[in-house]
Amino acid sequence: MVVLSKIYTKTGDAGETALGNGVRVAKHSLRVSAYGTVDETNATVGLARLHASGEMDDALKRISNDLFDLGADLCTPDRHLDATRDHPALRMIEAQVTRLEREIDAMNDRLTPLRSFILPGGSALSAQLHLCRTVCRRAERLVVETATMEDVNPEAVRYLNRLSDWFFVAGRIANNDGKDDVLWVPGLTR
Repeated sequence: MVVLSKIYTKTGDAGETALGNGVRVAKHSLRVSAYGTVDETNATVGLARLHASGEMDDALKRISNDLFDLGADLCTPDRHLDATRDHPALRMIEAQVTRLEREIDAMNDRLTPLRSFILPGGSALSAQLHLCRTVCRRAERLVVETATMEDVNPEAVRYLNRLSDWFFVAGRIANNDGKDDVLWVPGLTR
């Protein structure tokens, strides 16, 4: 259980922060940027939930919790040490990715195939889900870049990749099952 009785600690005043394993690193390190962008993605999910209800809100709530799991995974490097710890670090698992895939498939079954790219917009929820998608893609790029230099759980990358697809399809659902999608018309404004 996390207990936060004091919010400011002053330990980051010199531009460093502690990872989940206690190692201190620069706040501008790639790993910190990666999990910070995952946190930013989660903030956009919170905004999307302001426009969601029912099953969509329930799914976004699950995703928000998953994103905290993902942040915990990313802030604790050294996966090979997990087996030696009394309390292994929280890691993303295949079942979280699989759940997203099932949800994407179920939503996509309700939609007609696209014959054009779509523009962000339509309903407020759809616009917000497209913002979630783009911030998620940025997080994914940072996590992939981190993985080229440091140990990163491959399920973390897979989860972000599926999640951006989830946001795209959910954005179409939020546009009256795609009927109110705003289609891109190449060259329209030339």
